Amino acid sequence: MAETRFIVAGSFIDGSGAEVRRHVFLQVTDTIITAIGPAADLPHNGTATVDDLSHCTILPPLVDCSVALTQSAAVDSRMRTGPDQAGLARHIRDCHAHGVLGVADSGGQPELLKHCHEELTVGSMVDIRAAGDDFLKIAYSANIDAETASPPRLNHEELDRILRRRGEKKAVVVANGVQPVAAALAAGCDAIEQGYGMGEDNLRMMAKKNVLWIPNPLRAKNGLDGASSGGSVCCRFSTRYVAPGKPLPGAEAFWKKMLADHLAQLRLARKLGVTTAVGTGAGSVGILHGESMVEEMKLFIKAGYSLTETIRCASENGARFFGMAKLGALMIGRQATFLLTRGTVQQLPRKLAYLEGIYVDGRPSPGSRN
Repeated sequence: MAETRFIVAGSFIDGSGAEVRRHVFLQVTDTIITAIGPAADLPHNGTATVDDLSHCTILPPLVDCSVALTQSAAVDSRMRTGPDQAGLARHIRDCHAHGVLGVADSGGQPELLKHCHEELTVGSMVDIRAAGDDFLKIAYSANIDAETASPPRLNHEELDRILRRRGEKKAVVVANGVQPVAAALAAGCDAIEQGYGMGEDNLRMMAKKNVLWIPNPLRAKNGLDGASSGGSVCCRFSTRYVAPGKPLPGAEAFWKKMLADHLAQLRLARKLGVTTAVGTGAGSVGILHGESMVEEMKLFIKAGYSLTETIRCASENGARFFGMAKLGALMIGRQATFLLTRGTVQQLPRKLAYLEGIYVDGRPSPGSRN
């Protein structure tokens, strides 16, 4: 016999981009949301469990579309060399603790990742999609925050050949600048990651072709935060740890302009209807797994996205692109997996840094507070 549970929330954000709803109940049958309605209309069912979360906001789990789980965000290069199972497990737990239940990983260690994932109880609740196995990640341009400039890794013909042979896998291309992004779009990529300085014409083409954009404003923000020490900075957002080093002449001005331009592009992308998703680049120096999602979401809001639009970018858009069937928007017929934050909607996204709890398949997740 199917088990039914009612969950009452003070506020409800479904992740579709729709407005916040107040005083809502969710009916969960087995693991699936089977009804959503006003709390005043809660059905009278004497046998069903009712979870009163009227002091909380319910919202969908987060999806980080750009991580390297085998890499540490530490400043000390000795802590960053070589993937380590203990470090990998810690990064997965950090994602779970901050409500990041879906990640697209480009760390390049799929076997280690699979083994560690199977060993972790909490890890099994994080849907991990690995580059190479589940999708293609093509570095057509170097990361914008790379310490040293590098020549293009592929020419146009090589990029075309790779994309023609990708089969059913979706292709995410890291590309920066007008020409590299245009080449990636012409070759038929499914998503552009970073996209610094790609210009309005490329944004219009992405909107026309429904190509996903995974911007990385936090990389530029992190670069700006570290400019005074030559880039060797780990910013934990509340406390800054600066490693020894001399400031690089012009670095602060460079990153300040880079961040402003990237936010302006993000603002234009919203206006043009480009589908965007949140990807933090976690595992890069100073960009922490799980925790960095909040800071990236704040930058989306700074670029003009509403809170509900930002949450859609941080959940539904990434989940649908990477085929994470159990994650995404909270709707009838979808899995009852969601986050809880205490307090008001106005305290988001800050409150995501310390969740009240996590529900997975309609029940409290082990290790969460609820």
